[in-house]
Amino acid sequence: MNLSLCLASGLIVSLASLAGPLQPKFRTVTIDTNIAVGYGITAADIDGDSRPDIVLCDAKQIVWYHNPGWEKHIIAENLTPQDHVCVAATDIDGDGRAEIAVGAGWNPGDTVNSGALFYLIPPADRTQRWEPITLPHQPTIHRIRWIREHGRGWCLWSVPLHGRGNKDAKGNGAQVQRYVPGSDRRQPWKIETVNDQWHKVHNFDPVFDDPSNRSTRRILVGSAEGAFEILSSGALNSARQIGSDANGGVGEIRQLDSVRGQVAALSPMHGNQVVIFHPPPPSIAPNTPELGRREILDDTLIDAHALACGDLLGTGEAQIIAGWRAMGRPRSVKVGIALYAAVGQRWMKVLVDDDGMACEDLCLADLNGDGRLDIVASGRSTKNVKLYLNETLH
Repeated sequence: MNLSLCLASGLIVSLASLAGPLQPKFRTVTIDTNIAVGYGITAADIDGDSRPDIVLCDAKQIVWYHNPGWEKHIIAENLTPQDHVCVAATDIDGDGRAEIAVGAGWNPGDTVNSGALFYLIPPADRTQRWEPITLPHQPTIHRIRWIREHGRGWCLWSVPLHGRGNKDAKGNGAQVQRYVPGSDRRQPWKIETVNDQWHKVHNFDPVFDDPSNRSTRRILVGSAEGAFEILSSGALNSARQIGSDANGGVGEIRQLDSVRGQVAALSPMHGNQVVIFHPPPPSIAPNTPELGRREILDDTLIDAHALACGDLLGTGEAQIIAGWRAMGRPRSVKVGIALYAAVGQRWMKVLVDDDGMACEDLCLADLNGDGRLDIVASGRSTKNVKLYLNETLH
């Protein structure tokens, strides 16, 4: 793989000239070359063999690829006439096998009648078709995620792109909702509206207060109105703003450093910037509207659409992984995935994939059990799924 390393300002630096732990190395494994869009991708153990598999939400299919041979299994197809748009896969009942939910009916221009949400019930043979159970939904449902909350257990959270009946991002707020499953998941689920103050929301992410059991009390939200944090203590919670709406707000958002309170984001939605929101200085009184510093690491991406944070390099600090897809641009416009790593007081940019991945979505997981986080990505115009095995020497 051809890895180039540069400062966010564009100065090229040779990898060989760097001392210390920053020697990234990834080996590309092509999983699929014939997908439609690749709206969402995640990793979870589907069959209970203690190895994370790859789960893909494609336009008309929900599939999983069996680790380590990556055999493709279609488990749902054409759930709605419109595209599927998002997927969540996590073991929520402790049996070692993931539960799966799917958002579909994707039509962002229809803020009244679009959208669909399904819980998939697996057969005994999980390589066969799963039974879809229809759940209530909000129009323009866009992102879903299983979240384990303190004092509540596993819930399915959903975020629509727009509020019901919105026009030009004005009108009703987008309803962020919590779905609480019962023991019989065919029966109605308890549904709570957690927040409805934003009018154009792209993504959200839990902050793990206790990484050992992956539980949370806080949820990050990226919207055109800025970056926010919800406390998941009850229904209809107000949110604390942690990042401004500069440059059109935020599309993707992830916790970067929970100790220092840093949050990484892509700005604006489908935009060009990788940014870090720093918390206000200690001199600022708590619960004041003062926002911290907004640091731009890179402003050269084209249609940035995927983001993750994790320590891939074994430095003890998280790096930022961003993907961009250049949708609607000429093919001469490059696409790819980059890794951003802190080196002293500076951030370095490493190209993990240079023009071979029009990145619609990506995730991090240890796919081969070597203790290092790998990257999995799906490409829109490149029609591919790739695994980037992390062979960095720690």
